[in-house]
Amino acid sequence: MGREYNPRNEVEAMIYRIALRTSEEGYSVSVPGLPGCWSQGSTETEALENIRVAIREYLAVFAS
Repeated sequence: MGREYNPRNEVEAMIYRIALRTSEEGYSVSVPGLPGCWSQGSTETEALENIRVAIREYLAVFAS
């Protein structure tokens, strides 16, 4: 038997380019395609995780 299509089980992924820069505090990161979407972190890993959260929150504001 084949699988039925259920749109609630489908996950869409968007890929955004980021600009990661070193700063005096660690790293700053922005998303040129999402004006005003930026974050920072004391390590590169922290900055990348923080920008993932920032992107989700940015998109949630515009989705509502």
